[in-house]
Amino acid sequence: MGEVGKIAVFVMTFINCNALLDLSGVHQVTGTWMGPTTVPCTYVPSEGVTQQTLSWSVERDSSISTIFRRDDSGDHILLSKFRGRVSVPKHSPGDASLLIENLEMPDSGHYTCQIIWRSTDNSLITREVTTTVKVVKVAATKPIIRAGQLGLTLPAGGSTSLTCEASGSPPISYRWFRATPAGKAVFLSSGAELAWPSLRPSDSGTYFCEAENRAGAGAVQRSDAVQLTVTDLPTTTVALWRNVGTTGGHHPAAGQGGSSDMEHTMTDPVPTTRISRMDTAPVGPFTDTGSPLLYGPAAALGGAALGALLAAALGCWRRRRKDAAALQMSPRCTLRWKSLLYAYMRK
Repeated sequence: MGEVGKIAVFVMTFINCNALLDLSGVHQVTGTWMGPTTVPCTYVPSEGVTQQTLSWSVERDSSISTIFRRDDSGDHILLSKFRGRVSVPKHSPGDASLLIENLEMPDSGHYTCQIIWRSTDNSLITREVTTTVKVVKVAATKPIIRAGQLGLTLPAGGSTSLTCEASGSPPISYRWFRATPAGKAVFLSSGAELAWPSLRPSDSGTYFCEAENRAGAGAVQRSDAVQLTVTDLPTTTVALWRNVGTTGGHHPAAGQGGSSDMEHTMTDPVPTTRISRMDTAPVGPFTDTGSPLLYGPAAALGGAALGALLAAALGCWRRRRKDAAALQMSPRCTLRWKSLLYAYMRK
């Protein structure tokens, strides 16, 4: 029973290893001329087996040639025409896919991936999978324009770019144009990207791009046009700037949009007192200039009280002229003025 059990375990291990180590691939891969392509070859790693060698070969015109080989000594590219153009992942267990870059038309053929493992009993297990690679020339497709993150409507002073994208066999050349109101196209620049480091309102307009490659036999593909709109400074920003300029010390002159409550500059520091007779005084306590008028009871009061009042005002005015820095009456002057005014009102 012991020998039978060992044989059963060996058979089951062999079956499981063979099942897990099957290679996976595809029947055909179509690659674009001058572009990259990947020929898949994968498997599920299994314990108890160690990869010994990995190789890729190509069959063309009934001739088979080894392109790539990996063993204990490293990676080796055996065909000179593939050097610098093929690679296989190194640090991805279970992935032996072949990457071919800058595809050429003669690269079409049948590619075979072969892997040899060594099991714990020192036996070798070999698996392989074949994929047909077809290289085709693809003309450039109709390009599309991709705007920046902020879209197609932006404020002046900002930055943005437009990107022209097309598929097809590389290299693909791009050109940018701006449409005029007369229906003409003005050439702007070559390259996939059209950028503005600092937008101006004059940059608003209609833009489109063209794409072309050698596979298209000179056929030029044109994108749909897009409308770029550059707005002027926002109204709130302009108002803020004006307020900053006004409160910063500059006040508009009267009659030029200035507000009376913003005009704090004193042009005549000497107060003017106007006296009018009763028979000529206007109705109301103030004139159109805002200066006070003394009439009615003042005329009836007579010379003594009125003279004293005027004398006190004149004395205060003279003291204020002597000291131009003092914009308010002295406390003594103020008290005397108020006392005389109180006495005048009682009469």
